[in-house]
Amino acid sequence: MFGIEFLSFSHNQLQGEIPMSLGKVQSLVVLNLSNNNLTGKVPPSLGDCSSLEVLDLGSNNFFGIVPVSLGQLQRLRSLHLRTLPLSFRNLSNLETIDIGNNGFSGSIPPWLTDGFAHLRILRLRSNAFSGGLPHELSKLNALQVLDLARNNLDGNIIPPSLGHLKAIVDERKKNKYLRYGGFEDVYKVYYEESLVVTTKGQSLVYTKTLSFVTSIDLSDNNFTGNLPKEITKLSGLVVLNLSRNHITGQIPEGMSNLHQLSSLDLSHNQLSGMIPSSLASLSFLGYLDLSNHNFSGVIPYTGHMTTFDESCYVGNPGLCGPPLLVKCPNDVYPSHDHNKGQNNEDANDDRLIDKWFYLSLGLGFAAGILIPYLIFSIKRSWGGVYFAIVDQVVYKILRLW
Repeated sequence: MFGIEFLSFSHNQLQGEIPMSLGKVQSLVVLNLSNNNLTGKVPPSLGDCSSLEVLDLGSNNFFGIVPVSLGQLQRLRSLHLRTLPLSFRNLSNLETIDIGNNGFSGSIPPWLTDGFAHLRILRLRSNAFSGGLPHELSKLNALQVLDLARNNLDGNIIPPSLGHLKAIVDERKKNKYLRYGGFEDVYKVYYEESLVVTTKGQSLVYTKTLSFVTSIDLSDNNFTGNLPKEITKLSGLVVLNLSRNHITGQIPEGMSNLHQLSSLDLSHNQLSGMIPSSLASLSFLGYLDLSNHNFSGVIPYTGHMTTFDESCYVGNPGLCGPPLLVKCPNDVYPSHDHNKGQNNEDANDDRLIDKWFYLSLGLGFAAGILIPYLIFSIKRSWGGVYFAIVDQVVYKILRLW
């Protein structure tokens, strides 16, 4: 019993209190008791588990304060709790702080933004925090996921200093699984970090691909002011959700610098002016919500913007043009007679192009089948290597998704 390193009873129906004797298991590296019906107080004896790297007690029914003794766990890297005592400021190796879905109030503790050089995930979602964003957030150089949604935060929406978050500015994502334990090679057992990220209008659970996610979610707060141009420096950002605030001004033209942006939700604010045409260059953008604003003018329906329907723009009476049914006042439609000759020429050209396209498609398909067959019939050993490589590539793709 006392040589155990990995202990996980998550997602069961455990009841009662955590036994005090658990603190005697000083070899324990991972303790995961999340998603149960445990009650009582967290035992102070857990502070004696000096080897602990992961402490996940989230989604239970504990009461009282978290013991100060847990601040002694210097090796702790992943923390999921219902409260956060001041003594935890000494846990400098933390990579994950998740105290979401609680009833915390007051300002965001300033010590949360100082001294955590390895912090990658800061999730304070669904609490009652108030006040503004600490400018010191920019000191968290490793931060990839910032989730402060559903609080009572106010003040300027994004401090200019937030545009200097190094891990989000960097477009190069490191494929580092957030696994803890250090003994998976022997027992094939480890604690794999998972996180719920709201993206593309839905909540998704990320595990293996979590290290590729860079996200800022400040939705459902009381932020005001304009979007600062510094936000356009976050070129590695994948998810940006600033919906349901009181943001004014215009969308910065430099948003085209966010080359990896996959989900952009600015809905239910008070932005105005024209939608910048530069958004059409965001080739990875798969979700866009610009509804319920004061935008006006022609929608830049070109490039990648043609993939979004009218639901992205509802609640903007000043907008016109496709994909909306509202025509713009200066639209000019060329007459049919004037272009009749040109249309006939274009139709003939299109038919000729179609013939060559289908002919080249057929020849390419035949070559793709026959050439490997001829090669493998001459050198059979190559065939095995080829298909082994194909299987490996497919396997990696499936694992990624």
